[in-house]
This record gives sequence, C-alpha cells and structure tokens, in this order.
Amino acid sequence: MATQYHYASVSEALEELRKIGFVYDFNIHEEEIITDPDGFIIKHVYRYEGNSNPDDEAIVYGIASFDGKKGVFVSGFSAKTNSEAIKIIQNIVMNSES
Repeated sequence: MATQYHYASVSEALEELRKIGFVYDFNIHEEEIITDPDGFIIKHVYRYEGNSNPDDEAIVYGIASFDGKKGVFVSGFSAKTNSEAIKIIQNIVMNSES
C-alpha cells in the first residue's frame, strides 16, 4: 500500500510531489487512467482534511504509469465524489515499492 502523508494544504502536497518528479496532471488527462487502469500504480497518497467543513477534504494521489509518466490526481474526499477516474484509482493496486 502507498504511504499516506498528511499536509496542511493540497498545494503543499502538490509541491512535494512536484519536487520528486510528479508533474503530469491526470485530472486534465483522466481518460488515460479510465482507458488503461492496469497501466498505472499509486505511489503516494496525501490526504488533506479541512478544519471545519468536510467538503474541504481532498486526497492527492501520486501516480506513475508503467511507461514512465509520473503525475498527480486530486480528488474530493466526500461521498459526493463520483468521477469515473476516481472510482478506478480507488481500485488500482497501491504500492510504494519499486
């Protein structure tokens, strides 16, 4: 399972991932995950919890493709989150190895 981290903000998590090469935006290109879910692995998970409103909660995923692409996907953490990509991401085997 990928290591989970807790940061003060989503932007802090995104900056940490950017520093280690996770620069591709899978939110813009989520169709890549939808069409080939077996081609990706979750390497990092950053969870942000809002102080007062559950709608402020988010998860930042550091995702690597088996062809070498490294990027991020940001998802709301509430039950209202229902994008097809996030449903697939939740089913991707999480592995922080390799």
